[in-house]
Amino acid sequence: MTDILPSGRSPSEPQLKCGYPVRLHISGGISEGESTVPEVDDVGETLPSGTALASSDNQPSYLRFHHQVHPFGWVIAGFLCLCVVGTLVGTERLIGNLPWWVWLVLVAFVAMSARPAALHRFRLGIEKITAATGLVARWLGWMVFVVSLFNVVTRYTGRYVEKDIIIGEVTSLAWMTFGFMFLIGMNYGVREGVNPRIDFWWADFSHKRKAWLDFVMHTFFFLPFIIAGSRILFGYSRIALGMKRSGDWPEGWRVWNTWEQSPDADQLPVGPIKFMLLVGLILFGIQILAEIIKTGFVIMGREDLADIHDPDAPLRIE
Repeated sequence: MTDILPSGRSPSEPQLKCGYPVRLHISGGISEGESTVPEVDDVGETLPSGTALASSDNQPSYLRFHHQVHPFGWVIAGFLCLCVVGTLVGTERLIGNLPWWVWLVLVAFVAMSARPAALHRFRLGIEKITAATGLVARWLGWMVFVVSLFNVVTRYTGRYVEKDIIIGEVTSLAWMTFGFMFLIGMNYGVREGVNPRIDFWWADFSHKRKAWLDFVMHTFFFLPFIIAGSRILFGYSRIALGMKRSGDWPEGWRVWNTWEQSPDADQLPVGPIKFMLLVGLILFGIQILAEIIKTGFVIMGREDLADIHDPDAPLRIE
């Protein structure tokens, strides 16, 4: 009779150094000479995808959470911590005196950064606005051409006409239309990637390296500049539209009478185009936010949500 060891195996059954028996089989039966333990080189092919050695399911929960949260969410969370400290300590600076709606926006964005699908939909909503403003800028280009052509023609034909031609108004309308086209179309240019780059240095970078550069520059340099500029232009644009220095708006419904006027004779009011400085910078800023979201997706390894496309423009050196 074969002796049975305490582990439940027979003495003739082979055993690994770790103490566990190796079951040998041929065609479903247990036999000697063939092991079911996969070779090292075949692990990636024989193991099912759900049991891969480097599967994300086997990673610790904190690592999975880190890879699921958008990088900009971590930046906003750190900024929120600084704001809380500034509020508790007490300071006259803005970081300790944020309005309630800013707190709400920051908390909502941190919550949304843990849901890539929601953040992707938010980015697509921003880019729909960008596409609409790009279409407006395209038609404004034709308007700039027509107004400028009319200005040139009337400049040389006015001397032969005995009636006055509104040359001054047309001239101001031409440059205001061009300025409006530029301000309303800046965000579209950013989305399409037409901003100048040092392409012979940039083009050879991988997508992730490009994403890291854009993410850092946009988040820590570009976006703060836009926020600071918007705060400055907020009061500047309201005064241009007729608000008094005391903060009160003039009474009456004829608001165009309170717009800031041009110092030159026969010119259109400059109040509306000064207000468009603020509108254009805000549109520019939200498209920069969309670019930050896209680059963050690339950093996360979710290029399917980033809509990466290589430009068709030829290599140029700026």
